[in-house]
Amino acid sequence: SINGKIPQGIIHWQSDYPVVSVKSRNGDGEKGIAVIQWGVRDTSARLRTGQQMRTKLASLTLRARENPKDRFISLMHLLTEDFLKGCFWELKRDKVAGIDGVSVKEYEARLKENLRDLVGRLKAKKYKPQPVRRVYIPKSNGGKRGLGVPTVEDKIVQMGIKKILEAIFEVDFLEVSFGFRPNRSCHQALDVLDKTIMTKPVNYVVDMDIEKFFDTIDHKWLMKCLKQRIKDTSLLRLIVRFLKAGIMEEGKFYQTDKGTPQGGVLSPLLANIYLHYILDLWFEKKVKKELRGFAQLVRYADDFMVLFQNGTEAKVFGDELRQRLDKFGLKIAENKSRIMEFGRLVWQKAQKEGQRMATFDFLGFTHYGDKTRKG
Repeated sequence: SINGKIPQGIIHWQSDYPVVSVKSRNGDGEKGIAVIQWGVRDTSARLRTGQQMRTKLASLTLRARENPKDRFISLMHLLTEDFLKGCFWELKRDKVAGIDGVSVKEYEARLKENLRDLVGRLKAKKYKPQPVRRVYIPKSNGGKRGLGVPTVEDKIVQMGIKKILEAIFEVDFLEVSFGFRPNRSCHQALDVLDKTIMTKPVNYVVDMDIEKFFDTIDHKWLMKCLKQRIKDTSLLRLIVRFLKAGIMEEGKFYQTDKGTPQGGVLSPLLANIYLHYILDLWFEKKVKKELRGFAQLVRYADDFMVLFQNGTEAKVFGDELRQRLDKFGLKIAENKSRIMEFGRLVWQKAQKEGQRMATFDFLGFTHYGDKTRKG
C-alpha cells in the first residue's frame, strides 16, 4: 500500500524483460523483448524526419503499455542527429537568447554542423547543460515576472528527453491528470470538474495550492520517480545535469539544489511524473479505498481540486495531504487553501435559505453553485 512515501513496490520495480536498442552500450548482456533500430539515419527532408521520430516514439509507447513494470535500459541512442533535428524544428522561434547569446536563427544557420557536434558530445558524455538565463518581463499590474531562458542547444536536448520520457510515462499517467499532456487541455479538466459536481454527490471541495511547486521539487525523490521506468544511467545522469545547471541573473550564478529547469519544455513533464507518484497514485490507490463517500481528484499540473461527498473525510484528507507533501519537500500555501461546502445540494439549500454560496477559482474560471463563469 501507499503509506506516506513512494511504496516499496513502486521504488523497486524490476524489469523481467528489459527493452534495449540494437546497439546497446550497457555491456551487461541483457536481451530485450523488442528490437528497435534507434540509429537508422534519415536523409530526407523535415517531414520524413518527423515521421521517423514519431515511429520510434510509438515503438517506445507500445513497449511501455504492454509491459507496465519494465524499466527501459537503453534510450540515449535515440538522441541522433535526425531525431534532434526534428526536436529543433519544434522549438519556438524566440528572439531572446540564452547565456551564450545564440538565437534560434543563428543556430539554424549551421544546423547540420551544430547537431553533429552536439551528438558527438552527448555520445562522449561531455555535454553539459548551461545555466538558464533569468530575465524579467512587465506584468499588467505593474510588477515583473521572471522567465528562464535556456540556450538553444539545451532546448533541443530537453525536447529530445521530453519526447522519450513522454512516450514511456504517458501510458502510466492517470485519467485525473490533464496538464501538459498530449490531447488533453484545461478545458477538459474544467469539463470533468463541472460534470462531476453536477452529476455526482459532491458536497465539499478541497482547494489547496502547493507553494512554489516548480521551485521546490526534491531532486532525489524526482530521480526515484524516474527510475520506476528508466534504467538508462546515461539518460538519468543527463537529467540530473539539467536539474543542477543553475541560473544566471545579471552576471551572478545561482545554484539549483531543488526545483525543475526554468523555462524549459522538460519541466512540466517532470512535474507531472513527480505528482503522478506523490499525489495521483496515492489518492487513487490508498485514499479512495479508505473512504465511505464519493471523492474525485482533478489535476492540471500543480493546480488541483479534490471533490468530496463527506465533510469529515474532506478534512481528514486535507491533513493527510499536508503530511504527504511535507515528506516529499512540498508545502501547502495556507493563505491560498481552504475546504468549503460546494455542490448541488449545498446550492439548493443556500437558495432556500437566501444565502450566498461560496465560490472557488480553478484554471482562470470562477465556479459558482449553479454555473461556471469566466473569472
